[in-house]
Amino acid sequence: MLNRDHEAIMLQEVGGVSGLSDLLKSNLDRGVSSNEDELLQRRDIYGANTYPRKKRKSIWRFVFEACQDLTLVILMVAAAISLSLGMATEGVKDGWYDGGSIFFAVFLVIFVTATSDYRQSLQFQHLNEEKQNIQVEVIRGGKRVGASIFDLVVGDVVPLKIGDQVPADGVLISGHSLAIDESSMTGESKIVHKDQKAPMLMSGCKVADGYGSMLVTGVGTNTEWGTLMANLSEDIGEETPLQQVRLNGVATLIGIVGLSVAGVVLVVLWIRYFTGHSNNPDGTTAFVAGTTGAKQGFMGAISIFTVAVTIVVVAVPEGLPLAVTLTLAYSMRKMMRDKALVRRLSSCETMGSATTICSDKTGTLTLNKMTVVEAYLSGTKLNPCDNTGMMFSSVASLLVEGIAQNTAGAVFSPEDGGAAEVAGSPTEKAILSWGLEIGMNFTDVRSKSSVLRVLPFNSVKKRGGVAVQVSDAYVHIHWKGAAELVLASCKSWFSVDGSVHPMSSDKYNELKRFIDDMSMSSLRCIAFAYCTCELSMVPREDLDKWQLPEENLTLLGMVGIKDPCRPGVRDAVQLCSAAGVKVRMVTGDNVETAKAIAFECGILNAKDAASETIIIEGKVFREMSETAREEVADKITVMARSSPNDKLLLVQALKRKGHVVAVTGDGTNDAPALHEADIGLSMGISGTEVAKESSDIIILDDDFTSVVKVVRWGRSVYANIQKFIQFQLTVNVAALVINVVAAVSSGAVPLNAVELLWVNLIMDTLGALALATEPPTDNLMKRHPVGRREPLVTNIMWRNLFIQALYQITVLLVFNFDGKRIFHLHNESRERADKMKNTFVFNAFVFCQIFNEFNARKPEEKNVLRGVTSNRLFMGIVGITTVLQILIIEFLGKFFGTVRLGWKLWLLSVAIGAVSWPLAYVGKSIPVPARPFQDYLKHCCAWRRPRRRDEEQGGKS
Repeated sequence: MLNRDHEAIMLQEVGGVSGLSDLLKSNLDRGVSSNEDELLQRRDIYGANTYPRKKRKSIWRFVFEACQDLTLVILMVAAAISLSLGMATEGVKDGWYDGGSIFFAVFLVIFVTATSDYRQSLQFQHLNEEKQNIQVEVIRGGKRVGASIFDLVVGDVVPLKIGDQVPADGVLISGHSLAIDESSMTGESKIVHKDQKAPMLMSGCKVADGYGSMLVTGVGTNTEWGTLMANLSEDIGEETPLQQVRLNGVATLIGIVGLSVAGVVLVVLWIRYFTGHSNNPDGTTAFVAGTTGAKQGFMGAISIFTVAVTIVVVAVPEGLPLAVTLTLAYSMRKMMRDKALVRRLSSCETMGSATTICSDKTGTLTLNKMTVVEAYLSGTKLNPCDNTGMMFSSVASLLVEGIAQNTAGAVFSPEDGGAAEVAGSPTEKAILSWGLEIGMNFTDVRSKSSVLRVLPFNSVKKRGGVAVQVSDAYVHIHWKGAAELVLASCKSWFSVDGSVHPMSSDKYNELKRFIDDMSMSSLRCIAFAYCTCELSMVPREDLDKWQLPEENLTLLGMVGIKDPCRPGVRDAVQLCSAAGVKVRMVTGDNVETAKAIAFECGILNAKDAASETIIIEGKVFREMSETAREEVADKITVMARSSPNDKLLLVQALKRKGHVVAVTGDGTNDAPALHEADIGLSMGISGTEVAKESSDIIILDDDFTSVVKVVRWGRSVYANIQKFIQFQLTVNVAALVINVVAAVSSGAVPLNAVELLWVNLIMDTLGALALATEPPTDNLMKRHPVGRREPLVTNIMWRNLFIQALYQITVLLVFNFDGKRIFHLHNESRERADKMKNTFVFNAFVFCQIFNEFNARKPEEKNVLRGVTSNRLFMGIVGITTVLQILIIEFLGKFFGTVRLGWKLWLLSVAIGAVSWPLAYVGKSIPVPARPFQDYLKHCCAWRRPRRRDEEQGGKS
């Protein structure tokens, strides 16, 4: 009620935030108890921070959707007609086989498709829940602890900082320059400043600036956000660019060809049937005008129509979208294990085409475990860095005051006297830990002065400040930030005896050399400075608008913070280079620190360092013209002292140059660059919620090696789709050509409707399962990225396809036309001989596809069996397909219109399929042209209009 009406008056009636805290049996400083029983009790009373989800689609809904496939509906209608006419003419006992068999095959296809789609929907739903499971900081029992947003309870005290999402409804306890973006709730993009006059905070909003803490007063469906989310349904049916553009084009082309072929077959067979050129299995003429009954003639026409429709079923590539769905679901699940959470499906594909990665330094290339290793105080380098015994006490107290007050971190001292626990960002934790080492008592120091105004660290100005009242007359203004920028604002410095000296040029150069020395040792340099201001100069109202003095500062000291490179980063960078992906480092550190880290990570080498355009400052890049930025963007490897806007300008320049750009970011100000990039990669640990929502993929461990794994998986998605397309096109071409040639020449097709449906099941559903779940190989990172305009079906795929299809068509047509002589079936009845021959052609055709699945695994490698046993799903599907084929031939002959084969014909069928392996080995030695095959087709088929006479004479219309 409190938050929904935004009633600050009601808050005052209960005694403000302090009175409200007492009512909720919480503590503004220590939060609620971390005792599980108490937390459970609070959830029972006030509700949990979750909301009811929409009921997911049942498997029957997927069955219903699968039944709506037009070709399957036509087949079911044809099967119903065949079933009724068959039972009417031949009796129930013998007349149900043809129609019943088609029904069985259609229902099998529907069941397998629906089951597969249902499983993938469950997978996407699970991944969607992972995306919503935001980790937040909460104060419980006086300690800052990490917790899931779903675990928050009413009474919790939650610290907020820039970029955070407000995790529940609440009331502001205290804050500095706290500004909230409420556009997600109000629809207005206005930033709302929060203070004691406007303390209400709404769940789902974002912290745009400043920091503070809040008392949770409403969770789950008791918040506006929860009510809104409970009424929204999750959309897990996102179509990716590969599905929208390339695959739809391929599917349409195959469908048109299949429909045309089916139409030709239908017309040819009907003409032959009604003109008396088609025979029954016993050799008699199937249709004799004036003699054959209408019912029998109609039955024959329906049988031919069923074969034509089934050809369409085989030709229409229903398996393509299924293959994409399976590949994406499989890849997303495996990427989660590799510490990458995919927020947008399209990024899986796009990442495989990335040509450059613009990476942050801190936490991505480095460990983000910072420690102060060097210090320069009172004009002297400390050795060791915590040896402050020679410092004058007044200087030491000023430095400690600046460390304790000018921070967004905190220090928790256990009641049992154990070691202090430090919370905050890695940089803050390093500085606070060093402060404790030099004798800082965090709680005591903060109690001696009161904070008037806070300017949180700004990534543009590279500094943060605080104004604290230390007496009735004076205010201390402390600054902390990038050493060379803070030093440039200093006009004086403290000596060892506590006296203040003006900043001479010699002293400035000495301090600058110290900064450069630390930077060249890959240390992050932080400086502390302060100035004094009379209390009378501080505005009494609108403190939030007071601009803290930034000039005429006195330098207190400088520290060098070490953040070591992550293990494996150098190898990952080299792997990217070999894969044609250029890694660029974009950092806020100065040039020398950036250069040292870049060398350490392998981003720079000695050859690069000699080039002036390789390393650039953000300010220099920012001041260039758009044309100049485009010209230099390709050459930039390291951008130092960059702001988030500089990163955005770099991304835009690289995209205009034709690059597919991946960008890593963690801060709120990184959101525009993450959104602008082709693939935005936010950091799961250090990243703000704003950055995560603007990104496509969240790197859960903040590690650059995980970014490289994402590239690998992105390429795997594309490669697996290509494997499946090669396999499917081979089956399509072979099945269509065999049936067309046989229909036109003899009036009969060797593969009947039920057999073609079984081939369709192997080709589409089982083929997609087998090939779409191939794990990525090392060879993927030895190729260059796939260009935006490169064809989906490559020349290598065309070569493999034509060789296999030509072999299958030739061999199987030979057995179709001359099988009776080859198998010595002259003594058999005509019906028995035709069934034996057609069964063999069907069996050999299926085994050709089984063996060709192995070839499709490795489109470019000669050894198609390498690593095959590591993919258990592939081996399982091949095994299941083989067993089912044996059952069909040996035990389900009545349903499929087949007869049993002897062991010699079984061996011959397998041998015909197995020949595809050596054929593939030899075929992959044939070179392919660099120009895409599709270009040749366009050139050959291009219609050229006649040139007009005036054009021939050089005139222009």
